Amino acid sequence: MVNAKKLEKAEARLKAKQDKRMERDSLKSSGPLVLEEASASQAASKKETRMESSGKNKSYDVRIENFDVSFGERVLLAGADLNLAFGRRYGLVGRNGLGKTTLLKMIASRSLRIPSHISILHVEQEVAGDETPALQSVLECDTTRESLLREERDLTAKINAGRGEGTEGARLSEVYAKLEEIEADKAPARASVILAGLGFNAKMQQQATKEFSGGWRMRLALARALFARPDLLLLDEPTNMLDVRAILWLETYLQTWQSTILVVSHDRNFLNAVATDIIHLHSQRLDTYRGDFENFMKIKEERLKNQQREYEAQQQYREHIQVFIDRFRYNANRASQVQSKLKLLEKLPELKPVDKESEVIMKFPDGFEKFSPPILQLDEVDFYYSPNHYIFRSLSVSADLESRICVVGENGAGKSTMLKILMGELAPVRGIRHAHRNLKIGYFSQHHVDQLDLNISAVALLARRFPGKTEEEYRHQLGSYGVSGELAVRPVASLSGGQKSRVAFAQMTMSCPNFYILDEPTNHLDMETIEALAKALNKFRGGVILVSHDERFIRLVCQELWVCENATVTRIEGGFDQYRDILQEQFRKEGFL
Repeated sequence: MVNAKKLEKAEARLKAKQDKRMERDSLKSSGPLVLEEASASQAASKKETRMESSGKNKSYDVRIENFDVSFGERVLLAGADLNLAFGRRYGLVGRNGLGKTTLLKMIASRSLRIPSHISILHVEQEVAGDETPALQSVLECDTTRESLLREERDLTAKINAGRGEGTEGARLSEVYAKLEEIEADKAPARASVILAGLGFNAKMQQQATKEFSGGWRMRLALARALFARPDLLLLDEPTNMLDVRAILWLETYLQTWQSTILVVSHDRNFLNAVATDIIHLHSQRLDTYRGDFENFMKIKEERLKNQQREYEAQQQYREHIQVFIDRFRYNANRASQVQSKLKLLEKLPELKPVDKESEVIMKFPDGFEKFSPPILQLDEVDFYYSPNHYIFRSLSVSADLESRICVVGENGAGKSTMLKILMGELAPVRGIRHAHRNLKIGYFSQHHVDQLDLNISAVALLARRFPGKTEEEYRHQLGSYGVSGELAVRPVASLSGGQKSRVAFAQMTMSCPNFYILDEPTNHLDMETIEALAKALNKFRGGVILVSHDERFIRLVCQELWVCENATVTRIEGGFDQYRDILQEQFRKEGFL
C-alpha cells in the first residue's frame, strides 16, 4: 500500500525541483538580452563586377545568385538564387520564422549585391512625427521635384530683387522645362489620391504628421513609397496596417504598378489580386512560380505529387535490382551480371522523398457547460471620449455561444472601442451592457503580442502568468500552437512576429474561456496557421467576435458581418460580397479608382 505521507513529500520535492528549474531558466534569460543579428554572404561574380564597373549593365532586373542568409547561428538561406524581372510583382511566401522579413532587410540594406542604379525603397518604419502636413510629407519624397521648386524660388527671388548676374533668366527657363517634363504641377493631385485611397480624408491630409498614431504614420510611410515610385519596392505585410477598404484600394492601385514589387504577405486574396509571380521560401532555398497564389498552390501540389511518384518508382526499381544482387551475390556464373547491377545502382541519381511541411494544428479548449442566452448584449449604448465627438450613439448588438461575427469598418470607426465595451473594459456613457454570469472572455490583440516580455522564454512566460503547473504542461500548451522544441525555451525576442502571436494565443487560451474576442488575430501569422486558426474557431463550442481585414479568413469563419460607421453598427445580410460591392461603388463615386 502506498504511504500517503511519503507520496506527498515526494511530490513536494518534485514540485520544488521544477520551480527551481523554472526560476533558473527565468533568471538565465532575464539578464541583458543579446539580440542575434542577420548577415548575408554572396559568391563573387567577375562578369557582374566587370559590367557594373563599366557602366554597361543598365538593366533594372535584379539577379542575386548563390547567396546565403543567416540569423545568428541559424542558416535561413543557403546557396539561394533570386531573380526579379523588372515590372513584375512578386509575392514572397513561407512559414513563420524562415527568414522572409530578414531577406527583405538584406536586400534593402544592399548586404546582397544589387546594381547601384536600381533605387530600392523598403516600407519598414513609420514616418517621424513633426509639424509637416501629411500631404507635404508625401510630396517631399520626390527629391527631384523639391530641388527644382527650391531652385525656381531662389532664381525668381534674385531676378525680382535685381541681384542676378544675367544668367538667371536662361536657367529659370531650363528649370520650368524640367518641371513641365516631370509633370510637377500634377504631383499634389497624385499624392492626394494615394492618401485618400489609404484612408486620409481632406482634413487629415493637412494635419501635422505628429498628430497621427503609429498605425496612421505607417500608412503615411506606405503613401510616400507609392508616390516615390522606386525601381524596386519592398513591402512587408502591408495589409496588416490597413482596413478592408484601404486593402481593396491598394490591390487595384498596385495592379497598374510599372516597376518591380517584392511583397511579403499572408493574405491569399491580396496575393491573388496583386502578384504576377510567387516566390516560395522553404528548406533554405527560394523557388519561383509564374502566376498568382492559387496557381502556385496547384503547380506546387502537382510538382510534389510528381516528385513523390518518381521517388517511389525509383525505390521499387532499386529494390528489384537489390533482390537480384542479394540472390546471386555468391554465384560465380552470375558475377559479371551482379557487378553490372551494382554499377547501375551507383549511377542512379539520388532522388529524395517529398519534404512535406508539418501540418499546423490549433485547438481551443471547450470543456465548459453550455448556457442559455442572453450571453452578451449592448442596449442603446452611447459612448464618447469627448462629448463633442460620439464614437457610438444608440448602439444595440447581441451575441451568443453560436455567434461567429466579424466587425469591419475604416480605421478610427470604433471597432476596437466596441470590443472593449463588449468586454467591460470601457463603460458606456449611456445604455447598458448585459453579460451572462458564467461568461468567460478570452481577448487577443496585437497589443498583447507587443506586451510580451522579450527577455524570457515562452515556457517561463506561461509559468509566471499561470504558476503551479509542471514544465511539461506549459510545453504541451505551447506545442498546441506550434511553439515546440527549442522555440519554447528561446527568448521571446528571437521569435518571428507570427511565433510571438502563437505564444499570445497559448497564453490567452490557458484559462479556458467560453467566448473569444479577437482583434486582428491573423496579423503576422503564416497562411498555414491562419487556416489552422479558422478550423479551430469553427470547431470551438463557444462564441466568437473578431475584427479582421483578411477576406479569406472572414469567409472561412464568420456567419455575420457588422459594419462600424457613422457612430453605429449595421448588419450586412449579404456578407462579405455585398460589403466589397459597397466599397467598390464608393471608390468609383469618389474617383479613387
